[in-house]
Amino acid sequence: MTSEHPYAALTPDRVIAAVESTGRLSDARILALNSYENRVYRVGLEEQEPVIVKFYRPGRWSEQQIDEEHRYTQYLFEQEIPVVPPLTVDAQNKFPTLARFDEFLFSLYPVQGGRAPELDNLDHLHQLGRFIGRIHAAGKGFPFEYRQTLSTQRLAADSVEYLLAEQFIPADLHSAYEAISGEILDAISQRRPDTDVYQQISLHGDCHNGNVLWRDDRPHFVDFDDATTGPAIQDLWMMLSGDIANQQRQMMEILEGYEMFESFDVRELKLVEPLRAMRVMYFNAWLARRWDDPAFPLSFPWFNTERYWSEHILELKEILTGLQMPSLTMPDI
Repeated sequence: MTSEHPYAALTPDRVIAAVESTGRLSDARILALNSYENRVYRVGLEEQEPVIVKFYRPGRWSEQQIDEEHRYTQYLFEQEIPVVPPLTVDAQNKFPTLARFDEFLFSLYPVQGGRAPELDNLDHLHQLGRFIGRIHAAGKGFPFEYRQTLSTQRLAADSVEYLLAEQFIPADLHSAYEAISGEILDAISQRRPDTDVYQQISLHGDCHNGNVLWRDDRPHFVDFDDATTGPAIQDLWMMLSGDIANQQRQMMEILEGYEMFESFDVRELKLVEPLRAMRVMYFNAWLARRWDDPAFPLSFPWFNTERYWSEHILELKEILTGLQMPSLTMPDI
């Protein structure tokens, strides 16, 4: 049954054939990189630098949505913001950075070296704030037409509904999960990030330290696959860690850098815990929705066990407590 998944057809030979269909000659060296939603490989080329080839999960994004992400990163790159846009595959195509090989859409990127930023390093946080501020300031000139918007319904409510409807929650935990998730959804509804109370702008969308490479004493932002429209705080809160006091210090440093290039609406600080809750809910539904992909049971063997769901309900109780606690405040901004 697992062989029926679309990615089962993505053999090393087909990966190389896809790259060579763009006019590049592979030296047959191929390395699978850590990616779950898409499939990503480093492919060596004859007498050229290697490339990163990214195969998009079939049916997830339309060609227009992928092209808009590509044009957005190119736009930021042209503003001298350290992002990594895709390479041109065919300048004569309607979507010049997007190619098709059999049933797969794919794109090529230059290899980008670097290490993860140190989120306990205040200088790193300050620089992250500066460059995210630049991304947001520039992004106001590039409003999305095709990309998704950050939606409480899609990320939170639909995720809960899916897990319940598809019977991922064990029967003896069903009532407990339904009750605690309902309380969380009610709490989120009091501080929704997807209202016109907050300015909705073009975002990276998944701006955590795994999507930032530190090189040449500055951050480089990669993987805009989840580029979306939403409030600015969505690109900032995932840099926070520790207790409330630590988070406040970290956020102060981030915003000090951010406001060198873009003003920040401090009302958005009350969205940190709702966004955290939404991400946890969506992550679990994402794993469930992808469970037919053979890579997921292999990579997440702890998921969808009785013990996992018991611990997840405890996690949700902690999240509810966080939603009930006072929000971050920045009195000195």
